[in-house]
Amino acid sequence: MQRWIELKAWWGAPLNVLGLETTPAALTGGLIVLTLFWAIGILGRIRVERSARQREPQRRAALYTVSRLLLYVMVTLGILAALSTAGIPISRFAVFAGALGVGLGFGLQSIFNNFVSGLILLFDRSLKVGDFVELESGVHGEVTDISIRATRITTNDNIDILVPNSEFVSGRVVNWTHRDVSRRMRVPFGVAYGSDKEKVRSAVLEAALSVPFTLSGNPKREPQVWLVKFGDSSLDFELVIWLTAEATKRPSAVRAAYLWEIETALAHAHLEIPFPQRDLHVRSLFGLEKDEALAAVRGERVQPRESAGRDRPRPLRAENDAALEVKREIEERADSLAGDAAADTDSVKPPSA
Repeated sequence: MQRWIELKAWWGAPLNVLGLETTPAALTGGLIVLTLFWAIGILGRIRVERSARQREPQRRAALYTVSRLLLYVMVTLGILAALSTAGIPISRFAVFAGALGVGLGFGLQSIFNNFVSGLILLFDRSLKVGDFVELESGVHGEVTDISIRATRITTNDNIDILVPNSEFVSGRVVNWTHRDVSRRMRVPFGVAYGSDKEKVRSAVLEAALSVPFTLSGNPKREPQVWLVKFGDSSLDFELVIWLTAEATKRPSAVRAAYLWEIETALAHAHLEIPFPQRDLHVRSLFGLEKDEALAAVRGERVQPRESAGRDRPRPLRAENDAALEVKREIEERADSLAGDAAADTDSVKPPSA
């Protein structure tokens, strides 16, 4: 009994917490109230998100925003109710608010910036869950969650990337599904010069229609084949197609599928896909030019010629010696070939009468 009386006395005894007077009973009641509000917010968020999964994508994004805001509002109300239950007046937090402002100015500025940016994203509706986005850093994927500090992006390789919310507000973001889920893609390819353009068009269009990612049923968004450039070794074309909503979020796999079908269609139509070709023109070889250089390459005899004039600059001694050595070797080889040819000719002459 004595212990119960002592415990009851301690339960209602004044308690000083960070300069604020309260009691263990009031403080415990405040924590219970905060926990209840937080639990209600979590349950409400789960209920709204469960309902959002059964709606179309536009309504789903709106319900996701509502679930997030509901949690934030319930936590805020829970904090206020907990302070009131604990007997701590809100006016006593003026000093704490000043200290918080100093903290935001030094170390918490980035966290506060991301929190405000997250609220802007939820209200602005320029970015919502389910969108397929691409950032300046090269990160691209589907938005799966917008939290207080960061937004989670899931790539097509099932990798979760956490991007700070401020990057979406201050940076350039490409939202591929913001206004319309359909998207146009251009797939470049080339064929050899001399190929029939109409044959190329019909073969590639047939290949495009065989890919399940091609959008059909819209006359304004039919597949097209464009001749875009006369390349060095090929006629450069582009297959221009509109993609379905599913294909918009899988650009790499979709491009690979179209390239696969294009190569198959061109092979069946006996249309050549060229490879780069280069013609090498030799203008000079160790002081020899034009026909003389060509004859030297072939190993033919080269007749030395006189200098065109005194104004012609003389080569350096090392270069002159190297050129004379090459000429000498070429001449010796030509003489040897000529001697062998003469010997072969004498050996096949008929005997004299």
